[in-house]
Parts: sequence; structure tokens; C-alpha cells
Amino acid sequence: MKRREFIAGLVGAAALPIVARAQSFPTHPVRIIVPFAPAGGTDILARLVGQWLSEDLGQPFIIENRPGANTNVGTEAVVRAPPDGYTLLVVDPSPATNATLYDKLNYNFVRDIAPVTGLIRQALVMVVNSSFPAKTVPEFIAYAKANPDKINMASAGNGNVTQLAGELFKMMTGVNMANVPYRGSGPALNDLLAGQVQVMFSTIPASIEQIKAGSLRALAVTTATRSEALPDVSTVSEFVPGYEASTWWGVCVPKSTPAEIAEKLNKEINAALADPKMQVRLAVMGGGIVLHGSPADFGKLIADETEKWGKVIRAANVKVE
Repeated sequence: MKRREFIAGLVGAAALPIVARAQSFPTHPVRIIVPFAPAGGTDILARLVGQWLSEDLGQPFIIENRPGANTNVGTEAVVRAPPDGYTLLVVDPSPATNATLYDKLNYNFVRDIAPVTGLIRQALVMVVNSSFPAKTVPEFIAYAKANPDKINMASAGNGNVTQLAGELFKMMTGVNMANVPYRGSGPALNDLLAGQVQVMFSTIPASIEQIKAGSLRALAVTTATRSEALPDVSTVSEFVPGYEASTWWGVCVPKSTPAEIAEKLNKEINAALADPKMQVRLAVMGGGIVLHGSPADFGKLIADETEKWGKVIRAANVKVE
């Protein structure tokens, strides 16, 4: 009995530093890597979550925008970061699409990055400049077919879900649109507002203010049901049966980050998502389905989306430079 008590005591003593590490985390500022330019949906959501965590945990959560190569620049920065919980990565569907888009990457997302939690899943919105002649999806399809090679579609990057939603639309309607990739939703929307491009399948957070102001016209949302944020806007599937696309966001860390720190981040972020004030702000951004859950739940979502968009990428022969 004494021997067993002694061993148990050793185990308990060994666990104390782990518990203390999780309880004291964070003790200095935390970086949140956003692999897009400022002002897009990912950036806006990261700043909301970062502000909540800063106030709740008493340390600054600092946003660093690392755009480029369809999120690969920012992702590689996190892969190379110390796995100590002080570098987070906010992801959208790009990791799920990059697995098919790129023959060779400098990292393996599943091997090098660990999911912490999902944040939110929501529709994209098909938007045009307010001066564009089409006011509905059928009118847009008719205009595009009558004016081949004149529709330029902005996206947040080659292979980004904002492009793939458009590629799926092209496949299902037979229209032709040339993809014009940008380094994030913010720059893409700026050119859409200026009339340099004609259409974008935008994230709702990035474009909802311009839609409300009337400078952009929402033709449809991309989910099977209408968005609570844009209840008067039709779905694409009302005119193109079977069409469905959505975007989502979540938080990840370097793979070897201590489990107890990842679990604390999961708990804190899920608490943020459940906070009534946060829910109001998310609703203003476009609402959607809040992805409460475990790291395993978020990992499954990434796997499912990898399979879905891989099929679209191969069918549409989407390439990256």
C-alpha cells in the first residue's frame, strides 16, 4: 500500500507543473495570425474573438495579418512558431482546399497543425456593384450568357472558397466568369465597389455594411436556406436547384502545443461564442451556425470540407500559380 501511495504521489507531483502551466496561461501577449489582408471576414472575426480573450484572460491577443499564397504564408508562420500556445491561427476553408490545390506544400496541415475549436459557419453572398444591370440570379445568368467573357469574378485568392463557390455556380449554370484573385476579401471588395470587377461570392461579414448602404447589391446567399442577416435575399438554390456552399472559421495551434493549453483555449473560445454580447456582434456580422464543440469536432469539419471541395477543384480544373 505504501508503495502504491508513493507512486501515486509521484504521478500527482508530476502533474502539478502541467496544471499550473494551464492555470497561469497566458503570462504574456498572444499572437493571432490571420492569413489574409485586413478588413475581410476572417480578420473581422479574429479581432472580435481576440478582444474577448484579451479582456477575459488579461493579456493582449494581438492580430498579425500575414496574407499570401491562399493562406500558406500565414499557415507556415504558425507551423514554424513555438508550440507553446502563444501563436494561434484563424482558419477558413483554405486548408481544406489547399490539400487538393497544391501538389507540394512546405507543411502538412494534419501533421503540423492542431484544431482547437470551430467558430462559426455561414453563407456566402453573391454580390454585384449597385450599377450592375442584373438584379436577380436569373437576370445575372441571362446577362452573363449574353455577354460572354465580360464577367470578371473577384475572389479572396486562387482556390479560396470565394472562388470555389463561383466555380460551382459556373459548373451548374453554364455561365463563364473569369476569376480575378486578390490578397483577401477587403481588396477584392474595393475593386468591386469601384466597378473593376463585376461579381463576388463574398463572406457576409466583409460585405454586409456595403449591402446595407446600397453600394453593393446582394443577388443571393449560397446556403440551402436564407440567412438571418439577409432575410429578404434569395438563395442561389431557389434558381439553381442543388447549389450549396458555405464558409466557416476556426482556431488552430502548432501541432505539439500542450494539450492542457489547447483545452483551455477551447474552453475560453467556446465561452466567448456563448456570451450574449458576442452573439449580438456575430449576428450583426451575418450570423450563421455557431460551431461550439471539441477539437475533434472541428477536425472532422475540416476533413469533410477537404473531400467536398476537392471534388469541385478537380472537376473545374482549378489551378494556383
